[in-house]
Amino acid sequence: MFYIKTWGCQMNEYDSLMISDILIKQKKYNNTQEFKKADILILNTCSIREKAQEKLFHQLGRWKKLKQQNKNLIIAVGGCVANQEGKKILKRANFVDIIFGTQTLHRLPKMISQKIKQQKSLIDISFPKLEKFNIIIPKKNVQCSQSISIMEGCNKYCSFCIVPYTRGREISRPFHDIIDEITYLSNNGTREIQLLGQNVNSYKNIDKNGKKYTFSKLLRSISLIPKIYRIRFITSNPMDFTDDIIDVYYETPKLVSFLHLPIQSGSNKILRLMKRPYSIIDYENIINKLRTARPNIQISSDFIVGFPGETEKDFLDTMHIVSKINFDMSFSFLYSPRPGTKASKLLDHTSLINKKKRLQILQEKIKQQTRKWSKKILNTNQKILVEKYFDQDKKYVLGKTEHNRTVFFEGNKNMIGKIITVQVLKQENSFFYGKYII
Repeated sequence: MFYIKTWGCQMNEYDSLMISDILIKQKKYNNTQEFKKADILILNTCSIREKAQEKLFHQLGRWKKLKQQNKNLIIAVGGCVANQEGKKILKRANFVDIIFGTQTLHRLPKMISQKIKQQKSLIDISFPKLEKFNIIIPKKNVQCSQSISIMEGCNKYCSFCIVPYTRGREISRPFHDIIDEITYLSNNGTREIQLLGQNVNSYKNIDKNGKKYTFSKLLRSISLIPKIYRIRFITSNPMDFTDDIIDVYYETPKLVSFLHLPIQSGSNKILRLMKRPYSIIDYENIINKLRTARPNIQISSDFIVGFPGETEKDFLDTMHIVSKINFDMSFSFLYSPRPGTKASKLLDHTSLINKKKRLQILQEKIKQQTRKWSKKILNTNQKILVEKYFDQDKKYVLGKTEHNRTVFFEGNKNMIGKIITVQVLKQENSFFYGKYII
C-alpha cells in the first residue's frame, strides 16, 4: 500500500492523483489514507513559499522513525522541492529511497522496482518534456468537476518565482490529447472542466498537419463537447491575456464568469522589479474589456506584500487597485526569497513587523469585499452545478455557482451532474444554504 502527502497548488494535487492512478494501474498497489499502514510513503512537495526545504526535512524526520521500525519501508520525495534540492536531500536525509521530479513522476513504478532490487537510493529529476502525459490512466470514478493539466512549466522568469526552475520550460500538451481526455471524462460523468497550468493562456500547440491551436481555440473547442456544461481555468498571466481570449467570453456561455488573474502588486515600480511586463493601466484595461463582455464577472487575484523595495506609497497603490477593481477573493502572501531567483539578490529595508501589518490590512480589505460579493447572492436564484452529496445521510446535495460559491440544499442523486436553479437563503461560514426551485 502507498500513502501520498501533498503540499502546494492544484498542479501538485493533479500530479498526486496521476501518481496514484499510475501506481494502482501499473503496480496493482492500493492507496491508503493512514500513513502508518503504508509500505511506500510519498511526499509531493511545493517550493513556492519560504522555508519549503525545512518543512520537507521536518516531515522526513517524522517518517524516519517509521523507517527505523521497518527497513523495507520505501520513502519517496517528489515535486518542486525535489527538483530544487536534488542530491542535497540525501545529504540531510540519507534514508530517503527515491527522489523524482515534477516531470518524472510517471517513472515512479520503475524506480520502486529498481529500489527493491538494488537497495540503493535513486534520483531522477530530469525534464523529459511531455512524456508524463503519454501514460494518463483513464479514470474509473471521475468527478462531476474535474481538473486536467494542459501545459507544464513557464517561460516568464518573474524575478520572485522559482517555478521555471522546478517545473521547467513552458510546453503545451497536444490539442487532440486534451480534447480526447475531456471527451472521455464527459462520457463518464464529468460536467465541469478546470484547465490547469502555470500560465494557461500562453497555451500553444501545432499538430502533425501544421494546424496551430491557441488557448482561445482550445476553449472554443471544449465548449463544443455537449456534456461539458462549465469551463474554468487557472492560472493565467495578464501579459498573455489577449483580446482573442476575451472574445471567448462574448461567444461561450460555458466559460464561467469568474476569473483568477494575478496582479501581484498595484505599483508599477514594484511590477518592474518583479519582471512583470505590464502596467496597472494594462491590467485595468483587461478587466474593463472583460466586464464589457461579462458585466457580472467576478475577479480574484494574487498579491505579494513586502517585495524588496516596496515603500508605503507602493503599498497604498496596491490598496487602491484592490478597491478599484473590487476583487472578490485573493491569495496574498509575504514576499519570501526563493533560491536562485533575481529578487533574492535585491536589497530589502522593510521590517518584518511592517510587512506583516501591511499583509493584515490587505487581507482584511479583501475579506470585506468577499463578504459584500457573497451577500449579493442572498435571496437570489442561482444556477448550481450539483456535484455530490453534502451529508452521509444523502439528504442534501451541494454544488457551485459559476462565481465559485458552494451551496447545499435538500436534493437527490438525480440532481447530481445537472445545472438546476436554487434560491440562496442564508450563509453558513463558507457555505450557503438554499432551496431547490422547481
